[in-house]
Formats: sequence, C-alpha cells, structure tokens
Amino acid sequence: MSSLKIVSYNVNGIRAAMRKGFAEWMKAGDFDIVCLQETKARPEQVEVEVFEQLGYHHHWVSAEKKGYSGVAIFSKNKPDKVVEGCGVEEFDSEGRVIRANFGDLTVVNIYFPSGTAGGVRQEVKYRFLDHIYMWANELRKEHPKLIILGDYNIAHTEMDIHNPKSNKNNSGFLPEERDWMTKWFDNGFTDTFRHLNPEQIQYSWWSYRANARANNKGWRIDYISTTDNVQDQLKACQQITDAKHSDHCPVFLELK
Repeated sequence: MSSLKIVSYNVNGIRAAMRKGFAEWMKAGDFDIVCLQETKARPEQVEVEVFEQLGYHHHWVSAEKKGYSGVAIFSKNKPDKVVEGCGVEEFDSEGRVIRANFGDLTVVNIYFPSGTAGGVRQEVKYRFLDHIYMWANELRKEHPKLIILGDYNIAHTEMDIHNPKSNKNNSGFLPEERDWMTKWFDNGFTDTFRHLNPEQIQYSWWSYRANARANNKGWRIDYISTTDNVQDQLKACQQITDAKHSDHCPVFLELK
C-alpha cells in the first residue's frame, strides 16, 4: 500500500448525514479508514448495506440513550481486533470510545464530552479528560503506535478559534481545557494538522447560528493525534471544509 488515508468526522447523526449525500461522498473519497463520531444511531437503524457495497467493514459503539453520541469505525481492511469502550461505565454507557488494530497501528476513535450544557457536563468532561490521559498512556505501553482521533471538543490555541477573546470563558476554550491539550501534545502525541501546517488557519466546526460557516467563524476541535513515533509517516493533514453533511467537517490524514 503506497499510503493510508484516514478520516475523522463528527457527522452529527449518520442518518441525517446520509440524507445529505454522505454515502456518495464516502464512495468518491475511497478512504481506507473512516472514523465517525456522534452517529446517534444503532447499526440496525442505518442502511449499512450501502457501506458494505463500498467494501467497508464496520464496527459500532452506541450510547444506551437513544439518538445520542455513538462512534463507529469503517475500514477497507478488516481489523485484527476491535475493542469497545475505555473501561469506565460512566463514559462507556455514552458510546464514546472504540479502537481497532491494523497490524502495528492502533486507531482509537473518541467522542469527547461537550461541556456546553453547563456545570455538571463540564465536570464530566474534566473527569473524561483525566481518565483518557491515563488510559492512553497505559494503552501506549501495549500498542506503541497509536492514532487517537475524533471530536476533542477543545480548541487548543488562539489559532484554532475565530474569536479567542470573546470565547475565553466558554466551554471548549477554557484555560483548563487548553492546558490539558498542551499536556497531551507535550507528552508524546503529535497534532498532525499543526505539525504539517504550522501557520495554517482551518476550522472543523461552525455554529449553526449567525451564518457562522459561510463567514468561516469556526473552531478547530476535531483532531487526529498520533504518537510521536508516527511523525516520519505523516504525509498530509487537512480539514475537508467543502464536505457539508454536518456542523463539523471531516479531518483527513494521509500516512506514508
């Protein structure tokens, strides 16, 4: 294989995305691995045959609550192993984590909690961040080559948000959240987009309000992180901003 093409995409409801041409987009893209967040559906509620006809194996983790959260991995190659969850019932009942092994590479697809609903959910988010940090470091001992991608629900730096000053007290750009991202990337993980495009401004999510997407007033909250030992394989990483099946856009990574 000359290169490996990976996509992370918060589809904000796969059934809604499919009504907007998501399956056709998948066909045209011919990606090797596609990781979805916020599927908001169980596989039996989705026309999965469409993806099977495109040659994808698919694995899903759904939330106990209907129409909420959920993650899925679609891959052209069958994974050697698929593991659901991160070992904490509070998070696993919300369908936030799935991982798949492909040879020496382990792809971890995560939908991080949002804290925008206020106090209680912000506390859940902080607990999740603490747990995932420790969990990923443990996982790395067994699987040294990791790709940890998904909707992190945090804009890391002022470059990653259209209006840093007015958002400094908003969930997703709070100092504690941003400090966590710094700690994450200082501890053996690479922000693939920023590593390859140090000066580029691109966003991956836009509010549905105030014509934000048309005016490109967005946030970069979707990331493809890799362990630093994958850096020499990084070829390209971009937000695919013209894909419009959601309030997010996909993040694309190509590995040598």
